[in-house]
Amino acid sequence: MATHPPLVVDDPMLAERHLLALPEGVEPEEIEVLAASRFRSVRWEDARAPETPTRTGMLPAVTAAFGMRSVARRTPRPSRVLRLARLSSLAGPYSVGGHDALALGLPATTVMVWVLEAPRERGEKPWPGGDRDGFKRAFPDGLPVREEGRVLQWLVAAARRLGGAVRTQTGVVLTPDPDAATDLTVLTDRWLEPEQVLAVVQRVQPRAYLSVATPGTWQGPTVLAGRGSRGAMGGAPESGGSGLRAALEEHGVLDPDDRRRLMAEADAYDALMLADPPPAEAFGVLVDLGVDGMLAVEVAACEQLPPLMEDLPWTKAGVVAYRVRWEPFEIEQIEQERPSFEHRVARSRSAPLIATVTKALQAVTGGEVADEADFLVDPADL
Repeated sequence: MATHPPLVVDDPMLAERHLLALPEGVEPEEIEVLAASRFRSVRWEDARAPETPTRTGMLPAVTAAFGMRSVARRTPRPSRVLRLARLSSLAGPYSVGGHDALALGLPATTVMVWVLEAPRERGEKPWPGGDRDGFKRAFPDGLPVREEGRVLQWLVAAARRLGGAVRTQTGVVLTPDPDAATDLTVLTDRWLEPEQVLAVVQRVQPRAYLSVATPGTWQGPTVLAGRGSRGAMGGAPESGGSGLRAALEEHGVLDPDDRRRLMAEADAYDALMLADPPPAEAFGVLVDLGVDGMLAVEVAACEQLPPLMEDLPWTKAGVVAYRVRWEPFEIEQIEQERPSFEHRVARSRSAPLIATVTKALQAVTGGEVADEADFLVDPADL
């Protein structure tokens, strides 16, 4: 087993860095793969450079009484660092003992730490609302933006995936809940028609149904809406206000015969589309979970692949994304760092259903499975 250099807790450098704390069993190669899933230019770089002592963090046992000057305690520099972005790199892993982990406020399970060097780029103060990752709590004076924001979001996502924690430069420790990441996506080059996807989902969730509009149910605009609302008792005002009405009177079709002809052409076009609709480019399948919310399968072309998959031969002609998502009854709970007990119970019942549906889809379509952070998942682990 490889031994890692120790982390010096009183190293003044740590006060200016974000730390990724991890439990036992996480190899550097896993960190590299997670980084390559988010950043395009990930690589290992030589980090050998002379260390420069500082004037803080002195060794207590060395004093001037012995004719020696105190020197700073510094964390040993690694032989290489993992380059994430132009100005950001990750150094480690460093070993850390239980007492030192507690001194840093890290979980007691922490045995290794990675040190992130990134530019400090802060934006505006956070707005009120959800704070799933705890960034608003950690950065009340200004949220990280640009490169620092991107890298720090990846750091928290990696901690969630690996069961670790992040100690921010502000001293606040973020411990993301691994169970909060429920959604999964199948990325493949195979397109299934809506009925085929429905059949696959119904094998494991018989209550599944297609989420499509029912033809013939729309009866046109409501009575007293639009032009007909002018002067009518109880009519709803136009959404655009009087400015919209004035624009229609100036630029709209005023002749009644012309309006009837345009309406007839629109009706004929609608009838043609209903009789011979174009092939679906996106659709969904829903499963009603009752008090636990909804399970949704959304199918569409993948607009942006994880960088780790961009050079695969089968992705060149386009990729289809089968996104399996959970929508809780109280949707706002998703963005809470500490959601309610009821939400967590519903999530614990829904997560296995998402994994089962995802595994069934991947068995038919092939391809890769990614979690909501774009980290690849082995289907055998679902």
